[in-house]
Amino acid sequence: MNNAERTRRELMIRMIRDFLDGNLAETIDRIPVEMRPRSAEPARCCVYKDRAMLKYRLMALMGFGMEEEDDETRPLRSYLADALAGKNHTAPVLSVCTVGCHGCVDSHVQVSNACVGCFARPCVASCPRQAISVVNQRSTIDRSKCINCGKCMTVCPYHAIIRNPLPCEDACPVGAIGKDEDGLVKIDFDRCIYCGKCFRSCPFSTIMERSSLINILDALRARRPVTAMVAPSVTDQFPGTIDQLFAALRLAGFSSIMEVALGAELTTQHEAAEFFERMARGDKLMTSSCCPAWVEAARRHIPEIVPMVSSTPSPMAYAGQLARKAHPEALTVFIGPCIAKRREAQKDPNVDYVMTFEELGALLAALEIDVISLEAPPLEAPAASYARNFARSCGVNQAILQEIGDSKPDAEHPAIDEKFINGLDRKSMNLLKMYAKGKLPGNFVEVMACTGGCVGGPCSLAR
Repeated sequence: MNNAERTRRELMIRMIRDFLDGNLAETIDRIPVEMRPRSAEPARCCVYKDRAMLKYRLMALMGFGMEEEDDETRPLRSYLADALAGKNHTAPVLSVCTVGCHGCVDSHVQVSNACVGCFARPCVASCPRQAISVVNQRSTIDRSKCINCGKCMTVCPYHAIIRNPLPCEDACPVGAIGKDEDGLVKIDFDRCIYCGKCFRSCPFSTIMERSSLINILDALRARRPVTAMVAPSVTDQFPGTIDQLFAALRLAGFSSIMEVALGAELTTQHEAAEFFERMARGDKLMTSSCCPAWVEAARRHIPEIVPMVSSTPSPMAYAGQLARKAHPEALTVFIGPCIAKRREAQKDPNVDYVMTFEELGALLAALEIDVISLEAPPLEAPAASYARNFARSCGVNQAILQEIGDSKPDAEHPAIDEKFINGLDRKSMNLLKMYAKGKLPGNFVEVMACTGGCVGGPCSLAR
């Protein structure tokens, strides 16, 4: 766990404890001061900037972004009152806290002090734009010509040419990260797919997610019926068995719990049927639709592939339908590692809130619930193993193959030539554009935005 994760989780635990004790309104404005007293060694330039960042992170935990602040003297308890009144979450699920932005230089290739001005000069020979010359026995890059292709890095025998990264921008697979006129990071929400890669990669915690935690805690404290829908990616996130985790959720106040893997079973059945229907009518390709970041990426950046994306709802959508039917009076809370699910939930009438695994871990820690020590009966209707495996790369492919079984291919049920995209980046986005043009083999492509599948989500506890 790095320092950014540790701070984020400590804030969550403090906020949860004080809220459930009923005194958060009195303590919330003191939390930044208590966590960063004057005597503490600052993590940033000064203790006051540390406190400012803690303040804005607390705002994000209540569903607000720095962008909404029009009065810097407004106390946090005022935002808390607005959150409890449902006046939060009025903007995209990600927020940029420019106070914390380091103003990193743009990503570029540069020559380090390790350059020895060798006689072979492979860097000069490999550059497609003649951007490299040798000055005073040292390679020099002309920035006006360089296209940052990295070929010089590859051929340098001394590894003297390196890439100076801009972590958030480099992590974004769709070019949604840029800079404002002050050189500080900004997100183009017309391009953003909410994959959370920038959130995870920023070493200064500049990019934050707008949480629903306060609203969920308010319902739990009031003992309202709340259904927890636990994503298949929960595997290995918490110690103990899934039966013990469900028992922990009941202790935390959730009135009912269900596996989203039950929704994955329905997704598998419908997606397999849809595949055969599409192939029978002459389609050449279908892609999976369970990852909301991928669906958003297709819609915004590869419009030609949109007709090839499955129309089958995601496991969360099916689970929301099941939960709403079983407990129509209850709030529904999806629990998983994904930021894009927050965006999907905003459009789904059957999912009220999203809680991340980080937030669930903080809730259990605040309540001092030790999952592994709990006694729990086995689940009455556990999901199929293939559905629980849905959250791993190739899990969708394997689930559909298992659904088909040993049936031999025929005119109505052609053989599946499955492929998979293990994480979205700029290279894989280009591959998907080639799939859309029919230039790559395969008739079913599983696409996961996160490397390894949902288990590698940006808000995972274990990765």
